[in-house]
Amino acid sequence: MKKMTAMALLLLACCSLSSALEPPQDIQAADAPNDEGQAINLSWSLPPHPEASPVPLKGFQILRAESPDGEFKEIGFVLAGKSGYSDTGVKTGTAYYYKIKALGLSDSAESQAVGPATATAQWFDTSRANVLVLTIILTFLLIWYIERAKKGDQLYIRKIQGLDAIDEAVGRSTELGKPVLYSFGLGEIRDIVTVASLAILRQVAVRCAQHGTELLVPNWDPIVMAAAQETVQQAYSEPGRPDLYKEGNVTFLTSDQFGYAAGVDGMMLRQKPGAVFFLGYFYAEALLMSETGHSIGAIQIAGTTAITQLPFFIASCDYTLIGEEMLAASCYLKRDPQLLGSLKGEDLVKAFLIWGFALMSLWATLGIILQKNGNPAMINAFNFIRDWFITG
Repeated sequence: MKKMTAMALLLLACCSLSSALEPPQDIQAADAPNDEGQAINLSWSLPPHPEASPVPLKGFQILRAESPDGEFKEIGFVLAGKSGYSDTGVKTGTAYYYKIKALGLSDSAESQAVGPATATAQWFDTSRANVLVLTIILTFLLIWYIERAKKGDQLYIRKIQGLDAIDEAVGRSTELGKPVLYSFGLGEIRDIVTVASLAILRQVAVRCAQHGTELLVPNWDPIVMAAAQETVQQAYSEPGRPDLYKEGNVTFLTSDQFGYAAGVDGMMLRQKPGAVFFLGYFYAEALLMSETGHSIGAIQIAGTTAITQLPFFIASCDYTLIGEEMLAASCYLKRDPQLLGSLKGEDLVKAFLIWGFALMSLWATLGIILQKNGNPAMINAFNFIRDWFITG
């Protein structure tokens, strides 16, 4: 009789342990925000005191099916103490149902099915609202300045001496009876600086056609050579002097870096040009060619976005276009309303960003100073203003 009573008590204790493990409650399944419709977020409530449970909890098994009565398959597992899971293996527009199973060392408890939950793509990522605001401001400024330029308003662009000196350089070559030499360096047609250089070449070619000055354009890339031939031919037609265009003056030398540099140097030593233009992308050949131009006494105008070669051009050339001055050349020379408005709008946004980063740096420095001084009132005010700007 005593043995039967002990066995009954043992079975009762096991049953109480089995029933002690409870499934998670308040399960929520919702589409993940700010995505392309590729995830569903799950969340649930943890037991108030899981450490006091007589059954140790290992974690939660995530089950999924496409219908509430269908077969639920495991898609993931999270350790005890976590109350969320992101299901990234879903299809856009498909409804899913979920169950969460609590797993113990010797027992488990499964929740009721929740759903349906459908993953959908959002039109706009709200976390990138700052990019939207900046895009709207930039678009407004571009349109506003373009319209102002079309109405004939004089929009200020600071002087770029290297571009203003084009007429001087071509005029000097004309007076001396010497040709003008123009080099793109080792730039390819896909380089934006090469495209900008073609716009400057057009202006140089127009001046050479007006003065009857020979123009030499040695090339490293055959595709750039073809574009240069078209540019120079059209430029010679603008002032009505297509007869002065010589296709052989816009030529291909070689695709070897220092072979090209040697070819340009030899051309300068033989032809003795009165003006030399180095406008494009350059590498180690920059100093070799510009020193040769300096040795023959030519007026030299250089420009590149290669920051490693700018010091050599500055030291050996009369005028140097630095970085973005090359990219603004077409607008500076042509003064087209659309180009001019775009340039002014971009410059204003750039100034706004520079001032913004400067103020952020000052604000961060002020925060560090306040933290070191330990003034509670000032620190609280600083944190309040910072949080207001971040969270709105």
